[in-house]
Amino acid sequence: MNPERHVVVEPSVLYVGTPAYLIATENADGSPNLAPASSYWALGRMLVLGIEVDGQTAANLLERPDITVNFPSGDLWRALVRLSTLTGRDPVPDDKRRRYRFEPDKFRAAGLTPHPSDLVSAPRVLECRLQFEARVRRATPGLDGSYLMVEAEVLRVHADPAILDPSGEHIDPTIWNPIVYAFRHFFERGAQVGWLASSPTAPHPPIIE
Repeated sequence: MNPERHVVVEPSVLYVGTPAYLIATENADGSPNLAPASSYWALGRMLVLGIEVDGQTAANLLERPDITVNFPSGDLWRALVRLSTLTGRDPVPDDKRRRYRFEPDKFRAAGLTPHPSDLVSAPRVLECRLQFEARVRRATPGLDGSYLMVEAEVLRVHADPAILDPSGEHIDPTIWNPIVYAFRHFFERGAQVGWLASSPTAPHPPIIE
């Protein structure tokens, strides 16, 4: 590729494309809190989540480490938008007052249903077809102090049987995919273009010529 084809840009966000998710935590009074997020990666059974420090989610998980991480399908994008201007913090932090308002029942406000978990105190999101029960093992402040790098161990995975492969053990990525958040837009993943030889659901090893 000709390097002269590139120009220097200053995008306001660097979300090239990560899955959007809904993280549920437990408030001090036992009620649930729900928030959308999109900074996410996983290695083995460990998740690393980027969570803003001034929200109720961060306050909750530092005190009560049980969480659930729920992955919405494309039809639930409106719930993410409804939640995007709500906070469970009362009073609303100064930095959020221009955009956010306090909402004590964010499940109701988003049109979603809390569902009991098996191993953690935080509820799952019934409408999400893939749900992780997890427990926070470490939360590390980010360099600028505005976010936490949250490491959470997945204790149990719940999946809609309709998104599993014939073995019933693996999520079939050709059947279902989460919402992908890229540059403040929501997408459903496009057509498959290839796979790794290590894929447990691929029909055969990749053919590379």
